[in-house]
Amino acid sequence: MAATMYRAGSAVGKALARARRPALVSLQRSQGTMSYAQTLVSMPETKVTTLENGLRVASEDSDQPTCTVGLWIDVGSRYETEKNNGCGYFLEHMAFKGTKQRPQAALEQEVESMGAHLNAYTSREQTAYYMKAMASDLPKDCSSPWILADVQNGSLGEGVDVILREMEEIESCLQDVCFDYLHATAFQGTPLSHTILGPTDNAKSLTRKDLVEYINTHYKAPRMVLAAAGGVNHNDLVSLARQHFSGVSFEYEGDAIPVLAPCRFTGSDIQVYDDALPLAHVAIAVEGARWASPDIIPLMLASTLIGSYDVTHGGGKNLSSNLARLSAEDKLCHSFQSFNTCYSDTGLFGMHFITDKHNVEDMLHFAQREWMLLCTSVTESDVVRAKNALKTSLIAQLDGTTPACEDIGRHILSYGRRISLAEWDARIDAIDAKTIRDVCSKYIYDKCPAVAAVGPIEQLPDYNRIRSAMYWLRF
Repeated sequence: MAATMYRAGSAVGKALARARRPALVSLQRSQGTMSYAQTLVSMPETKVTTLENGLRVASEDSDQPTCTVGLWIDVGSRYETEKNNGCGYFLEHMAFKGTKQRPQAALEQEVESMGAHLNAYTSREQTAYYMKAMASDLPKDCSSPWILADVQNGSLGEGVDVILREMEEIESCLQDVCFDYLHATAFQGTPLSHTILGPTDNAKSLTRKDLVEYINTHYKAPRMVLAAAGGVNHNDLVSLARQHFSGVSFEYEGDAIPVLAPCRFTGSDIQVYDDALPLAHVAIAVEGARWASPDIIPLMLASTLIGSYDVTHGGGKNLSSNLARLSAEDKLCHSFQSFNTCYSDTGLFGMHFITDKHNVEDMLHFAQREWMLLCTSVTESDVVRAKNALKTSLIAQLDGTTPACEDIGRHILSYGRRISLAEWDARIDAIDAKTIRDVCSKYIYDKCPAVAAVGPIEQLPDYNRIRSAMYWLRF
């Protein structure tokens, strides 16, 4: 979930952008002539240094004129209780209200004068605060991510108003609503069922004491990564980190280190009928793999084989994805996407589609058929196509200093290290069709799915019928 953004728009920012433009064009041209193999070996090294208090500093110097630097924290809505659910998201917005050292007006003026972009997001297991600016402004950037250290001067009233407005916006985005319902039913009774924003009553009742307690409980140096990408010198970044972050505590009161409660997956469904809505949103998922599981690569390839589709896309009968081709030719849906969401100890492998009320049952039938084909009929030619698409996607996702910085922060928190593109490439190449069939059979075949549906869904089969389509009778 993104917080308020301050974008480059000042005269200073535009002048700096113009001054640097030739270098950017030159860099893009040089990268455009590189082969895939050259791209892998030319990726900058990710350097990691751990400070005395346990905070990790990780950076990638790509010698670009811009840089992104941010603080990634191992905490999200999964660490919250029913009473304080939404606390992390509330803090994210409070940070943009200013601190003792930087009142809101001063913070906005500082960011604007650099022509920079300041942003933040909260997920179910991680929180991030980051800034993109000119590499020459790195000393100023480095202090900016730590704007959450002091919330005492924040205006709770303004924070509540912003969050309530965003809750209204989320409620109008049925895809987000559908995914929240999916988590609510798939992980019912566990912290992963919590929404990131929290309930409206919590947003109105959270106090400054709740926020400070949340910070004191979870914002500890060993659970933080100061990540940077772009024109960044690692030694300079480490020096700045020691200057600004050495005071971050690594001790827990009474040695009460928070431990994540295990989250069990429950095959179940939740259906919200609303005939006033023009389209139906349906999400179906099985329990997937955790971040560190060796099964994530086969599942990523399987998700790539299912693919995605939107009615505005071209291709028609020439689309490579079977389901996309059917959707285009038979007008089964307006859009669909396959997803493979990973958490520290579990995951969701599934599909979300948007369709009209007349095609809900047919679309679900063909979606589940594709899952059965993954378990039984994937060929080597299918795998070659999926590998090429996945490799391209992994490279495209790192196009820019901000996605590279995010990749560093997430990897250090999730894996304890940055996994290079070359290593991903080797892992992908090691997968064959039999591996995908075996892994998909392990996670999908004859498993109880979780289903969430919103809108005109009269055609949606009952859960027993959906469950019976999770296997094929073979003789």
